[in-house]
Amino acid sequence: MQHSHDLRPWQHQHVFDTGNRLGERRTHWVLAITLLTMVVEIAAGWWTGSMALLADGWHMGTHALALAVTAGAYWLARRHAQDTRYTFGTWKIEVLGSFASALVLGLVGLGIVIESVGRLWRAEPLEAQSALVVAVIGLVVNLVSAWLLHGAQGGHDHHHHGHGHHDHHHGHHGHDHGHDHGHAHAHHAHDDPPPASGGQDLNLRAAYAHVLADALTSVFAIGALSAALWLGWAWLDPVVGILGAVVIGVWAWGLMRQSAAVLLDREMDLPLAQQVRDAIESDGDAKVADLHLWRVGRDKFAAIVCIVADVPLTPSVYRERLVVHGELAHVSIEVNRCPHAG
Repeated sequence: MQHSHDLRPWQHQHVFDTGNRLGERRTHWVLAITLLTMVVEIAAGWWTGSMALLADGWHMGTHALALAVTAGAYWLARRHAQDTRYTFGTWKIEVLGSFASALVLGLVGLGIVIESVGRLWRAEPLEAQSALVVAVIGLVVNLVSAWLLHGAQGGHDHHHHGHGHHDHHHGHHGHDHGHDHGHAHAHHAHDDPPPASGGQDLNLRAAYAHVLADALTSVFAIGALSAALWLGWAWLDPVVGILGAVVIGVWAWGLMRQSAAVLLDREMDLPLAQQVRDAIESDGDAKVADLHLWRVGRDKFAAIVCIVADVPLTPSVYRERLVVHGELAHVSIEVNRCPHAG
């Protein structure tokens, strides 16, 4: 008669990153400030007939869209955190938000280039005085926003969901080579996990990049408009616009590359991968035949390790060698006996 198995020692939550609630709140504040500034500038531009005010107001709208993406990604990740359909949690929703936001940032840069080149080609008259007022207002708003977001960069919650270090070794013998197979599944919780490479809130960083990009263009615009107002160098405004757009493009590309690497699980070039190999192979017998490492949180990783040894040890022994790596939140180990072992 079969008995019922108690599976609780082998089960645990798959919430490896508990979000950045401070970053989420600050993003809401910055979104509100940006939307308010956008409405005021568009209304003032329509009332005064200033194209500079109108243009900057709609430009603020693109950043508001990106900030809304950031806020939405935080909300979705939190709302579905316990949804078992997400194998390794919902943290990558935030990374997807970062990628989308970076894409919008790149499009903003491209739009500035097109507008600037058009102004150079057409040599349109410049209302330097009203544009200068807009640039100063924009700079103040963006500096406040940048300060709010910068203070939330390290604001994620430090809660670890784990279970005890339970051994479970299911062995069986193959019919031709006599392989010993074992599977270990572990979740290590430490009070102070060592920082992992690139452990940062990419979603918040994308919002921060939008704010900094806007601040940068405002600084460049203030310099160029001042030169146009007092020196008559109207051509400097579109030239500086192109320069600012290039910087924005570089930031956008960097953010997209970082986000894409996480989304596509391109993590095997991290030092952690070699450290896992070295730890497992430290006895001179075990060899790592196959290793998969991928990020499941800002500073948390999952790993699948396939081991071949002449004298295989239990999975729990190999797992203990990885305990020093607190960033390994989920480890599965397969142990095989070398078919050529005496």
